[in-house]
Amino acid sequence: MEFATPLVPARLIKRYKRFLADVRLDDGREVTAHCANPGSMMGLAEPGTKVWLEANDDPNKKLRFGWRLVDHENGHFTGVDTSVPNRALRAALIAHQVPGLPPYDLVRPEVKYGQNSRIDFLLSGDGPDTYVEVKSVTLSRQAGLAEFPDSVTARGAKHLDDLAAMAAAGQHAVMFYLVQRTDCTAVTLASDIDPAYRAAFDRAQRAGVRVLAQACRISPHAITLGEPLGFRA
Repeated sequence: MEFATPLVPARLIKRYKRFLADVRLDDGREVTAHCANPGSMMGLAEPGTKVWLEANDDPNKKLRFGWRLVDHENGHFTGVDTSVPNRALRAALIAHQVPGLPPYDLVRPEVKYGQNSRIDFLLSGDGPDTYVEVKSVTLSRQAGLAEFPDSVTARGAKHLDDLAAMAAAGQHAVMFYLVQRTDCTAVTLASDIDPAYRAAFDRAQRAGVRVLAQACRISPHAITLGEPLGFRA
């Protein structure tokens, strides 16, 4: 997935109200950018952090900039926009470029299922349908290891229970962790941050929900799917 417009470098002043961030552009101007991330962004929102913004000229948007990347200034990047994984994954699903998934002919996003939920992707073909729930992973507290979640997520636990119900009913169900960091080679759960999510994950695995994890290739030009990653339960 290529960015619609060239990204603009800036320095973070502060992130606040979850979805807002004040930044300083290279020309000295201070602007407010939209932050499309409801999580804590632990380790990613320190004042002075180098960030990359996407500009827009949409008159219907209140803010002219959207925060897309953290630049770790060591050759690695983290994508902070939680809508990006679904867009990148959808393109790969349509092209049948996601290892570990069964053959399918149809990719449908945002299909209603479970208890007032929507599955990120429903894959249909020969045999049972495959329900794929996607989570963006950006937390890393140990070198090379990504963790999910970065804050308590009752919604995430509910999604796991809905997947477990699908698996128990004989459908294929997949929990897909897409790591929006280029400095991690494995994924695990942050059980200390959200024990309830961990418990829901264990229930889902017992019910037959499969777990897949994949890296992203990230630059100020594009975000695309990378290689499969190991998952440490």
